[in-house]
This record gives sequence, C-alpha cells and structure tokens, in this order.
Amino acid sequence: MTRPLDMAHVHAQFPGLRDDWVFFDNAGGSQIVRPAVDRMVEFLYQRNVQTGGSYAVSQAASEALITGRQAAATLVNAARPEEIVFGASTTVLMQNLCAAMRSQFSEGDEVIVTMADHESNIGPWMRLQEFGVTLKFWPLNAETGDLQLSDLASLMTDRTRLVCVTHVSNILGKVHPVAEFARFIHDHGALICVDAVAYAPHRAIDVQAWDIDYYAFSLYKSYGPHGAMMYGKYDLLAELDGLYHYFYGKDKVPGKLEPGNPSYEVAFSVDGIVEYLTGLARHHGATGDRRALVVAAYDLITRQEDMLTDRLLGWLATRDDCHVVGDTVNVNSTRVPTIAFKFDGVNSGDVARAMDDFGIAMRFGDFHSRRLVEELGLDHDGGVLRVSMVHYNTVEQVDRLTDALTQILAKVPA
Repeated sequence: MTRPLDMAHVHAQFPGLRDDWVFFDNAGGSQIVRPAVDRMVEFLYQRNVQTGGSYAVSQAASEALITGRQAAATLVNAARPEEIVFGASTTVLMQNLCAAMRSQFSEGDEVIVTMADHESNIGPWMRLQEFGVTLKFWPLNAETGDLQLSDLASLMTDRTRLVCVTHVSNILGKVHPVAEFARFIHDHGALICVDAVAYAPHRAIDVQAWDIDYYAFSLYKSYGPHGAMMYGKYDLLAELDGLYHYFYGKDKVPGKLEPGNPSYEVAFSVDGIVEYLTGLARHHGATGDRRALVVAAYDLITRQEDMLTDRLLGWLATRDDCHVVGDTVNVNSTRVPTIAFKFDGVNSGDVARAMDDFGIAMRFGDFHSRRLVEELGLDHDGGVLRVSMVHYNTVEQVDRLTDALTQILAKVPA
C-alpha cells in the first residue's frame, strides 16, 4: 500500500482527540480507540459476571476472555492464545514473572539487564541478588550509543540464565534487533525477556519469527485501556511456579499467572484494538486474514510516524543549543517517534510547563529510565524533554510544537 494515512478516518476512531490539545505524551499513555471502549462497555453492560459458570451470561463472559486472548495472540503472532498473560501493567507483569521464575535460579546463576531499560525490566531482577543470583549490566556501547552483541558477549558465561532487554528505549527511541539478540542468547543457552512498551504502539510484533521467550507491553500505551499483556512460550509458562491458589497446577496456563483473574473487560478490549487495526488496513485497500491486516496497518502507521520523526528531528538539528538523545536521523525506520532532547542552560521542566499555555501536552524528567538518564549525565535541570508521538499525530502538530518552542526559548535570558 502506498496511500498516505487517511487522518480523518484515524481521528474518527479516537474519541479523546480534541482540537484544543495536541497529545505528545503518548509514551506515557495513548488515547484509547473506540472499538476497545465498545468492547469494555459491552462486557460491563451485558456480560459482567464471573467466568466459568454453567449459566448463559457466565458462558458469554468466558467467551469474551477467550476472544481477548485470541486477539492478543493475533496481535503478537503467538502460536496459541494460552501464551497470553494479562496483568495490571508491564511493571506488575515483570514482577510476577520474576516471582514465578524464582525457583529456576540457583546461587551463582546470572541475569543480565541493560542500562537502556525502563526500571520495570531492571528492578524486579535485581531482587534475585538476595538469593545469590549475580546481576550484570549490559552497557550502552560508547561508540554507537546503543546495545551491541559484542558487549553482551563479554558478559555471558555458562551460568547466564536470562537476558532482559528493551525492544525500544523510551528515551533513546532506537529499535533494537531483538531477533538477532534472541539467536545469540539462545546459542549461549539462556532465555530472553523483552520489554516492548515503547515498541508496541509503532510496529508489528512477531514473537514467533523473532523466537522471543517472554515479551511484555502496556495496552494503555497501545490504544487500549489501563492494562498490560505478556507473551510467553507455552512450554516455558508451564514450567513457571504458580502465583494463584495452591490447587492451580503447573499445567493451568495462563491462569496460574493471573492471581485474582485478569480484568475481563480489559482483556476483551484487545479484540477492539485488533478490530481498529484491521479496519484501518482495509480502509486503505489491504486484504488478507486478520494477522495480515494487522501487519498492513503497522506498515501504514510506520510511514506516518516516519514523517513525524523526520520533521521534528530536522527542526531540532537547526538548533545549535539542542542535544538530541540517541540517533539524530531516522535510518530505515529504525527510530520510533519518541524523541528526547535537552536545551543548553534551560530547565526542561520550565519548557514543558510553558507548553501548557500552547495546548501541547508533553513531559520532562527521566520517564522511569533513571539509570539511563543518569548514565548519560542528563539528570540535571529537570532531566530531558520528551515528545512522544503516534500515528494520529500530524505534521501540522509538529510545526505547532516547534513554533511554540521557538517562542518559549526566545524568552530565555541569554
């Protein structure tokens, strides 16, 4: 498909979009798409009972949960819906995964995390140190500014059990080659756990093609409600310790990893997210099954987001007082439109707060990637500014942002 994204069609699907605000804080939470809301309303008004009963309404509730898992499996290309675990947030899912894996580690085993990650994929694994597990940090490469396998190779030993990595840093915005990472890690006898929060809103996911072991992201940053999902290979999920009642056996996948049961309406909403994506693809002329349409939709999304990324990076490059964090150009769509930057001698918080008067929503700080921001030496004067865009943003909105930045910076004393 070569047609540009029909922005009128896109905007009609997001009830929360309003002309008076530009939402450039999408990495903190995107707007929710209408079909996801419709699924939640349908569940709460028509199916709002506990699953597992023999009566008709309970059967309808169970069907909604199954439908949500099937949609989630389509979204990430899982082999089966039972490989989908729902949870309150990615942070909670990572903490739960760590707890469920705890008995698989012995004293002297090693876990590797990265300096580029959100704390959700670092903090839980650090707690294993009290059980004698060694934690190592995979650093950013000093020359390339990203994660290199050559640096990982020097860390791995025959005691390395798990490598935890981000698909995209919510500060750097660079897409990491997780399939390449997975092959290398598996060849060294370890597992890979990927935090995909900053990737999932922007690109199609294929956990089977990439051979990922665990893969988690937040639905509320990917056009859904406040919830999250994690993919895990079925055989691996089956070996995890249960987090639910003692009579939930190891074979009760994924229920044993969803204590108290998942939010049924949130799970069902994923079917609405997939409906939006498939409808977007059909609207632009794509054909095929549901999975093929999801992939086609993300192709459209990528093209729109590339325009936004290039527009903002191009303007930032004209400023000799601006430091862009990460790559300053978007080569072959390897950068998502999550762009962090800092102006010399200017408090980032002052700039972000001044944006409120222009009707532009953005944020400043470390975005829970504190270790990375500190490592980069950018934790002073309010941390970094971050503009995080998605496909419903427009080039005109980027221009509105840069015009506002020009006015704000002009008032800064020399």
